[in-house]
Amino acid sequence: MFRTLVVAATLLAASPAFAQTAPQHPVKIPAPGGEVIIPNARSQQSYDNIKYAPARRAGDTVYVSGVIIAPAPDEPKDVVGLKASARRAFKAVDELLKAAGGSWDDVVMVNSFHVWESPNFTGTRMDHVTVMNEVRGEFTQAPHPAWTAVGTSGLLAPTGVIEMQVIAHIPQKK
Repeated sequence: MFRTLVVAATLLAASPAFAQTAPQHPVKIPAPGGEVIIPNARSQQSYDNIKYAPARRAGDTVYVSGVIIAPAPDEPKDVVGLKASARRAFKAVDELLKAAGGSWDDVVMVNSFHVWESPNFTGTRMDHVTVMNEVRGEFTQAPHPAWTAVGTSGLLAPTGVIEMQVIAHIPQKK
């Protein structure tokens, strides 16, 4: 009898009515004037633990929080490595834009923050610019978004070389 109760309790606890399920992404949380957009489980963890929105819509404007461009542990700290990490960051922004209902075609502004003399990159300041232009060219076409590149002494991620933030105009679906 006890064995039957244990089996029944186990089956009941595993049933969909009692199981806690992870949210389906993207998650959109209503916010004043728009919504918070969370494209995936990793971003959900950041939203929950660090308390920031990966992207936030205000009307038809979508603000994408900074995405760090940093070499992976197995990548070189040269131009080739920076291009690989920049592509990852551009793909992450692409995922956020798609979750908001848009694409890189909707981006009106790119802000990038550069640790020009980072110990995590052996190239020059112009290499930063060249890499950003080349990789951005893989994701955008004319007419190009506005772009401001700013030098800084460091980023939140200790291995970060560049942080990229974008602003897009993505009309809300009615």
